[in-house]
Amino acid sequence: MRRGLVRPATWGISARSAFVAASVVFVALGVTGVLLAAVLYRSLLSDVDNAAAARVAQVAAVIAAQGPGALDAELLATDTRVLAVQVIGADGAVWRRSAGAPSTPLIPVGEIGVGPRIGMPEHDSPFGQIRFSAQTVAGPDGARYTVVVGEGSPLVLSTVGTVVTALAVAAPVVIAVSAAATYLLVRRSMRSVDDIRSRVADITTSDLTGRVPVPEGRDEIAALAVTMNAMLARVEAGHAAQQRFVGDASHELRSPLATIISALEVAQAHPDLLNAELAQHTLMPEAQRMRSLIDDLLLLARADERGWDIRREDVDLDDLAAGEVDWLRRHRGVEVTAHIEPVRVIGDPGALARVVRNLLDNAARHAASVVEVELRCSQGRAVLTIGDDGPGIPEADRLRVFDRFVRLDEGRSRGAGGTGLGLAIVSEIVAAHHGRVRIEDRPGGGTRAVVQLSAANR
Repeated sequence: MRRGLVRPATWGISARSAFVAASVVFVALGVTGVLLAAVLYRSLLSDVDNAAAARVAQVAAVIAAQGPGALDAELLATDTRVLAVQVIGADGAVWRRSAGAPSTPLIPVGEIGVGPRIGMPEHDSPFGQIRFSAQTVAGPDGARYTVVVGEGSPLVLSTVGTVVTALAVAAPVVIAVSAAATYLLVRRSMRSVDDIRSRVADITTSDLTGRVPVPEGRDEIAALAVTMNAMLARVEAGHAAQQRFVGDASHELRSPLATIISALEVAQAHPDLLNAELAQHTLMPEAQRMRSLIDDLLLLARADERGWDIRREDVDLDDLAAGEVDWLRRHRGVEVTAHIEPVRVIGDPGALARVVRNLLDNAARHAASVVEVELRCSQGRAVLTIGDDGPGIPEADRLRVFDRFVRLDEGRSRGAGGTGLGLAIVSEIVAAHHGRVRIEDRPGGGTRAVVQLSAANR
C-alpha cells in the first residue's frame, strides 16, 4: 500500500468528508454515551435509595409504635429495589428478617448511628457489594432496634452496563451509516463539480460558446454553475470585442498605409511627381491620420490593461474649454460661439482637455456653419455642451456612437478625418471621472453632446 493512501490530506473530498463525519459522530456518541450512562446511573440509584429509605421509614414507624413483632410479611418482602430487610437488636441479634436475608447482621450496628442513613457506602454481603439504608429506633418497651435495608444497586449497575453495551454495539453502525451517507452525498455533489470542470477544460479560445451544465436544485453548486456561465459569457463577449477591435484597427490602419504606399509607388515610377504638393496633400495627411489612430489605439489598450490612470487635482474647466475653442478657431476656420462660465472640477487636466478637444473636433467635422460651446455650473455639477448644426444623429444611434470604430454612414469617408475612436475615448474618460455624457438634439437642428461632471467647491 502506498504511503499516500493513509494520509487524509491526499484523499478526495468525498473520503475526507466521510472521515470527518465519522469522527464527529464518534466523538458525539462517546460524549453522549458517557453523559447518558452517568445520568441513568444517578437516576436509577436515586430511585433505589428512595425505595429503600421509604421501606426503612415504614418499618421504623411500626417498630416505634408496636415493636418488631408487629411487622407483617409485606414490610419484610423484597423486590428488585429492596434485596433484604433486617431488624437488629442492641445486642446484635437479628429479631426479624426477610426471606433470603442472613441470620447475622448485614453490617455492624456501630456504623449506623442514631438518625436515618440513606445510601450508605457499599459493603460486602451475601448479595455482593450493595448499598444500605438504615435507621435506629426505640420500641414501645424502650429497647433500641436497628432497621437495615439492602438496596438493589447491582441491578442499577447491570442496567447501566446493558445500556452502555447497546450503545457500544450501535455506535459502529451509526458511524458507518453516517460516513457512507456523507460519502455518497458529497460524491454526488462532486460529480456535478467534475462535470463543470470537464466542460470548462473542453472550452478553448477558438470556441467560447460552450457553457457548463447547471445541476437541478438551488444549492451552492448550481449557483457556481450559473456564475461560471455568466463569466464565460463575459469572456466570450470580451473575446469577440477584442477580435472586432483588432479587425477594425487593422482595417483602419490599412487604408492610410495603402494610400501612402500607392503614392510612393507612383513617385518611384515617376520621380518627377514626388513634389511638395504630393507630400503636403497626400502623404502628410495620411501619415498624420495613421499616427493619430495609433496614438488612440495605444491609449485605449493601456486603459484596457491597467485602467485609466486619472490624476486628481483642481482643474479650471473654463480655461481648458477656452483654450480648445481658440485652437479650433485658428486651425480649422470654423465659426464658434462660446458661452463659458468659470467652473472648477476635480480631475486630470490632460484627460479632460482630450474630452473637450475630441468633442469639438467631432462637432467641427459635421457642422454646416457653426459650432456652439456652453459651460456652466448647475446644481453642483459642471455641464459642458458642444453642439453643431450638422445633419444630426438618429436617436437609435446615440448610444452606439460611443463604441469603438463606430462611424455613421455620413461620416465614414476618410476625408472627414474620423477614426471612430474619439467619442469612445470621451465616454471612457468621463466614466473614469464618475461623470456622464450623452447625445441629444440641438434646438434648431443638428446635434449636441452634453457632459456632466461633479463641480469642485471653490
